Amino acid sequence: MRMGVGPGAAAFVLALSFGAEAVARGWGVGLPVVFSMFAFSGSAQFTLLTTLAGGSAVAAVISAVLINARYLVMGVALNNSLEGGRISRAIQAQALCDASFVVAHRNNGGYDIVRLIGASVPQWVLWSSGTAVGALTSPSPDLMHQLGLDVAFPAFFLILAIDELRRSKRALTAALLGATIAAGLLFVTTPSYALLGAIVAALIGVLPQKEGDPV
Repeated sequence: MRMGVGPGAAAFVLALSFGAEAVARGWGVGLPVVFSMFAFSGSAQFTLLTTLAGGSAVAAVISAVLINARYLVMGVALNNSLEGGRISRAIQAQALCDASFVVAHRNNGGYDIVRLIGASVPQWVLWSSGTAVGALTSPSPDLMHQLGLDVAFPAFFLILAIDELRRSKRALTAALLGATIAAGLLFVTTPSYALLGAIVAALIGVLPQKEGDPV
């Protein structure tokens, strides 16, 4: 749980923005909080929030589902580390989120489920409470920028990436390859497509690995 406080603090800051933006778009105070408690996905929630403003509900839901498609791959990776029957495994898998997935990763390729759940608890609490505070206080984007809170979440993921790169040569190779692909694509397309193309570098994870090498 202690390892989840850091990412939880970053999530709290992002949740402030989500709560304030949801209220500004007419969601009221209660709905954003309930949504955060049950969805617990910043990327999907922001996607749904912004897409609903300019499109249909169907398009918004499809966009949110697609942006969370990464959890299918993460779930497959987590599968062999889950214990118990189907219901028990399904309940354990509810704790899966980006930061906890990294925190629970072992060097042998498996995942510590106790650590996964423990790291997710403070993140869920801080994400939900951050949404509530944001919805009630509605801080302006200018204030968030002046306090430097708008860069807290990206900075946190950078720290997670650095920790993973220190432990794994394969992760370092994938990161460098992804950065190269993204940089090259920026000359011919938009940043969003450049980032999407950089995901190809993650395919290095399917290459055969020598026994004893760090994952």
